Amino acid sequence: MRRRGVCVTLAAAALLLGGCASVPNSSTPQAIGTIAREPVNAEVPAPTPGREPDLLLRDSFAASTDPADRHAAARQFLTPAAAATWDDAAGTSIVDKVDVLPESRSGDKANYTVRANRVGELDPGGVYRAVDGSFDATIRLVRTDGEWRIDGLPPGVILDRAQFLKTYQRKALYFLDPTGTAAVPDLRWIASEPQNTAATLIRMLIDGPKASLTGAVSNQLTDVTLKDPITKADGRSAAVGVGFGGLRIEFEGTGPLDVVSRDRMAAQVVWTLANAEIPGPYVLIGDGKPLDDRFPNGWTTADVASLNPATSTSAPVGLHALRDGALVRVSDSGVESLPGYFGTAQGLRSIALSRDGKLAAAVAGTSRSGPDQSAALMVGPVEGFATPAVEGATLTRPTWALGDTAVWTVVDGSKVVRVTRAANGEVVAEPVDTTAIASLGTNITELRLSRDGVRAAAVIDGKVYVITVVQRADGSFGLTGARPIAVGLGSPAVALDWSSGESIVVARAASDIPVVTVAVDGSRMDALPSRNLTPPVTSVDSTPTTTFVADSRAVFQLNAGDPVGDRYWREVPGLTGVKAIPVLPG
Repeated sequence: MRRRGVCVTLAAAALLLGGCASVPNSSTPQAIGTIAREPVNAEVPAPTPGREPDLLLRDSFAASTDPADRHAAARQFLTPAAAATWDDAAGTSIVDKVDVLPESRSGDKANYTVRANRVGELDPGGVYRAVDGSFDATIRLVRTDGEWRIDGLPPGVILDRAQFLKTYQRKALYFLDPTGTAAVPDLRWIASEPQNTAATLIRMLIDGPKASLTGAVSNQLTDVTLKDPITKADGRSAAVGVGFGGLRIEFEGTGPLDVVSRDRMAAQVVWTLANAEIPGPYVLIGDGKPLDDRFPNGWTTADVASLNPATSTSAPVGLHALRDGALVRVSDSGVESLPGYFGTAQGLRSIALSRDGKLAAAVAGTSRSGPDQSAALMVGPVEGFATPAVEGATLTRPTWALGDTAVWTVVDGSKVVRVTRAANGEVVAEPVDTTAIASLGTNITELRLSRDGVRAAAVIDGKVYVITVVQRADGSFGLTGARPIAVGLGSPAVALDWSSGESIVVARAASDIPVVTVAVDGSRMDALPSRNLTPPVTSVDSTPTTTFVADSRAVFQLNAGDPVGDRYWREVPGLTGVKAIPVLPG
């Protein structure tokens, strides 16, 4: 049986496992590896004289990681005829555990079968897609003038995972949600020299978001172009984007943009470059003059702080919990009971706080006898009265949209509902179109909206997906563009939450490593520590700095800022020895 999956990174134990293992139903989760934060200068091999055909074939995989000049480095390993006809644009497969098996060899001809685990696809624009499958191809080699060269190969590029991670770096482009109030990351993989990275990212921004985000985000750079090469802020053309000196970027076509649109455009550029570790200040020129007269000497992240992708509203609201079916506020000294419906109820099953902490939505049991009305979504002020919004046999944990304008839940495993609340307390439930994701499965057990409101993470039949939220012209909402991300998870997902705009924390039904983090493009999966946890882990809530879980005994927290050697789950002060469910805004 073919072994599937990729290598596991145990962040908890700071242990990188170099081998890969079979993936049974309760296996350790799989990870495609550690993403380099610093550019790596990977040497691209040239054909070695006298190389045996199987070794030359492996060398060609390493050379394929250099995409320059239509993979000119890899074409060196091909005969002139094959180099002229090879279609490197047909697709890029990222593979692991590559086996090169001899099929036949006679004189100056040899055939080899290449078999591997296919772990990803790299689409145009550097878009990574996680896949779970196999790669199997026959490659023909011939010996010409005493040297072996590839004479027949399938279209497309084959990238060995380890070489891919040495050559490509993951960066985030930033677009905006439809309201223009939140930055939305669009992860891309690029293979670019450090001095060319800024230009590569800006051109990608101008080209727009990946297909799955089209229609869900806005882009202020859609109608602009780069006028001149990007330089240092003072005009120097050497080492652009490397070290100090900032950048000068000249655009054309900015004339129609008003002040607000220019601010948003600057935010997209600044956060894309800053989070790619390309330092500012960023001198932005539009049609020959400063993009904004307030910043003739350049923009900094402080100038666009309102659109900081890392902004979280959880800190001022603080941690709450569901204890004995009622909402309580948690502090280091203990828990505080709250007045109102949510603090005095006894049968709440799950709850979500609005991001400003003023509203709550909870799933409560009902006294109705009908099986289709055993649960109700209650919505209202945290310390006030609540109004029933929707009923069903089952309701997923609620989740709040950006701006606290609506709360979402899934009724009976398949019907996604969006509930709005008017200022007078009236609630209205509207269906969300799920036609585009209906084929993924029959039972949605978890749905969590991202902080930017543009994406949703979902557990469907135990598998994890990231789905795009689209608002249509008539005001209705739909879910589309679903992508599986936790490929190789090994055990069914139980719960999840957004840690940041780029990663999701997943609790899985396993006793060895019950909690993992997954990149939103599926390119990476890391096991979190399991020390002190007693599975099963049934609930997870997360911020960029802290993750909270409920296991079979109590509520625990894991702090991202702790030293690696000292990162383990600690009981939450105030909830020590208490079986409860952690609750953060969102």
